Amino acid sequence: MSSHLAYHFDGRFDLVKFINIVQQAGMYLILRIGPFVAAEWNFGGIPVWLHYVNGTVFRTDNYNFKVENEYGYYEGAYGEGGKRYAAWAAQMAVSQNTGVPWIMCQQFDAPPSVTFGAPNPHRPAEDVAFSVARFFQKVSTKFPDEAIKRWILDFALCTTQNDVIETCNMGSITAKSNLFLLPHFLLDQCLVTSQTALVEMVPDNLQQKDGSKALKWEVFVEKAGIWGEPDFMKNGFVDHINTTKDTTDYLWYTTSIVVGENEEFLKEGRHPVLLIESMGHALHAFVNQELQGSASGNGSHSPFKFKNPISLKAGKNEIALLSMTVGLQNAGSFYEWVGAGLTSVKIEGFNNGTVDLSHFNWIYKIGLQGEKLGIYKPEGVNSVSWVATSEPPKKQPLTWYKVVLDPPAGNEPVGLDMLHMGKGLAWLNGEEIGRYWPRKSSVHEKCVTECDYRGKFMPDKCFTGCGQPTQRWYHVPRSWFKPSGNLLVIFEEKGGDPEKITFSRRKMSSICALIAEDYPSADQKSLQEAGSKNSNSKASVHLGCPQNAVISAVKFASFGTPTGKCGSYSEGECHDPNSISVVEKACLNKTECAIELTEENFNKGLCPDFTRRLAVEAVCS
Repeated sequence: MSSHLAYHFDGRFDLVKFINIVQQAGMYLILRIGPFVAAEWNFGGIPVWLHYVNGTVFRTDNYNFKVENEYGYYEGAYGEGGKRYAAWAAQMAVSQNTGVPWIMCQQFDAPPSVTFGAPNPHRPAEDVAFSVARFFQKVSTKFPDEAIKRWILDFALCTTQNDVIETCNMGSITAKSNLFLLPHFLLDQCLVTSQTALVEMVPDNLQQKDGSKALKWEVFVEKAGIWGEPDFMKNGFVDHINTTKDTTDYLWYTTSIVVGENEEFLKEGRHPVLLIESMGHALHAFVNQELQGSASGNGSHSPFKFKNPISLKAGKNEIALLSMTVGLQNAGSFYEWVGAGLTSVKIEGFNNGTVDLSHFNWIYKIGLQGEKLGIYKPEGVNSVSWVATSEPPKKQPLTWYKVVLDPPAGNEPVGLDMLHMGKGLAWLNGEEIGRYWPRKSSVHEKCVTECDYRGKFMPDKCFTGCGQPTQRWYHVPRSWFKPSGNLLVIFEEKGGDPEKITFSRRKMSSICALIAEDYPSADQKSLQEAGSKNSNSKASVHLGCPQNAVISAVKFASFGTPTGKCGSYSEGECHDPNSISVVEKACLNKTECAIELTEENFNKGLCPDFTRRLAVEAVCS
C-alpha cells in the first residue's frame, strides 16, 4: 500500500494465492493481519505515508488507525489508551468468528480466547518441534484439541492432556511409566525426534548459454553529490526519513568549503579529519568525488560516529555525504518518531582549529539518478549511457553493473552470492532481489564450538560465525528467471568485485538421524498407544529425501554407541559391523525408508550395559 487506498495484490503480493499454496502443501500458517505486523518488516508493515496523516499515533487507541500485533511490552507506555487498544483489538478479532485460534504475541492481558519467540543463532529442528508441541500442551485455545492432535502427534510424544508426562530429569524422562533417555538440547517435559539434514550452497558462475563467450558487462557510474536539479537547500540538517518518506534509501547532503593556501596541513602533507555524527543508519563520505570512508550503526543501535582523515586541496572542496537507511524501525513505543540522518559535521586540523559545517548551506538531493530513471527495469535500462567492458571495474563506488545471462542449471532454490561485493541493491528482470550487505559480525561476540541447548532456548545459546559475513546469499525465486536473456542489475555503493558474483544452488547434501533403542516408535498409531506394556512398537530410524530424489549412498551407519552430530558422526567403542549393509538394504534407491532397531537387523548382544543407538548419514540425489 504505497499510498492512500492504493492496494496491491498482484504478483508476489497475491495473499490469497499464497494461502492456497500453503494449504496445497499440507501446511498451516500464521497470518499476521496488518498494517502493523512487526515481523521484522519495514516500519512494522505500516506504510510511511500514514505517519504523516494529521493526528495519527501508532499503537494506541487512535481514531485514524488501529490494528496491532506484538503489543504487550509496549502497552504501558501508552497508559489507559494502550489498555483500551489491546482490549479492542482482541474483541474485534474474536468477533469475526473465523474458527481458528487468534494469537496476541507477548500480550500479558490477552483475553482467554486469544493466546500466544549479529552472529547467527542456531537451533536444531528437534528443539523447535518440541517448543511447538509444548505450546499446545501448555496454552489453552479455542482450537479443538483433536485438530491439534491429528498433526502434532506426527512428530512429538506430546498431547494437550496433562497426564502424558509423569516425571522429568535432565537427561531422562518418565512417560506412561517408561523411562526414556534424552539428548541434551531437549527441555524438561517432552521427547521429540526428527530427521536432520546438511545443506550446502553449490556455486554456478554467471554464464550465457554459449559458455565460450565471456559475459558482456556494462557499467554506469553515479555522480557523487548533486545530480540534476537540487531538491532544496537549507542551512543545517533535515531528518532523513521525513525528507525521503521511505521512497528511497538514499539522501545526498552536499556542501563546500574553501581551503586557504596557507593551511599548515597542505604544507606538511597532513590530512585533516572529517568528524560526522548521525542518527543512522549508514553513510558514505565523498570529498571532490572521491570516497573517503564509510560508517554505520547496527541493528540494536542505529546512531553512529564517523572519524576519518580526508584529502583536501587549496581552493574549493565539495563535501558530498550519502546518508542511507537500511529499512525502518519496526517496533517499540512511539517508534514512528525515530529519526535518521546527519546531526553534526566538522573538520579538524585547520590553522584556526576545527571548522563546524553543521550550519553551512547544504544542498539536498533525494535518491539516485539510476533509481529515478528506473535503469534496473527492462523498460528503463536504456535511459542512461552504459559503457561496455570485458572486465568490469573493481572496488569502484557508486557503480551500476548490468549483464545478460542464463539461469543456473537444475531446479534447486537459488541464491545470489554477494560475498565479494560491498553494499547495495540487486534486481533480476526488474524484480528487486533487495539490499545486499555482507557485513562481518564482530569477532568479539560469544561464539561457541559446541552448542548446549539445555534449559530455555535463547538466541545466544549457540552463536556461530563470529567475524564472518552475517549475510551472503540472497534468494532469487526460480519463477523470476526466463529460459535465457535474463537482465541482472547491481548497484554497488562502495566497491566490490562483480566478476566473483555467482548464483548458488541450495542442495541437501546429507540426511541424518540418531535414535536410541529405548525411543518409542515415531508413527502416530504407536504414539497414541504409548505407555502400553503390551505394545509391540519398535524404535526405528526414519529417513526421507526431498521430492524427486532418492537415497543414493549411505555415508555413515553405526549401531552401538556412536557419537557426534550430522556430518561428523563417529563409531563408539561398541559398533555393529553390519550396520551399513543393513541400512543400505533398507534404504538405497528409495525416497524414504525405516530401519527398526531389532535383533533381526542388529546384534543386540553388543555392549549390554549401554543404551544402544543407531546413527545414520545418507545422501539424497
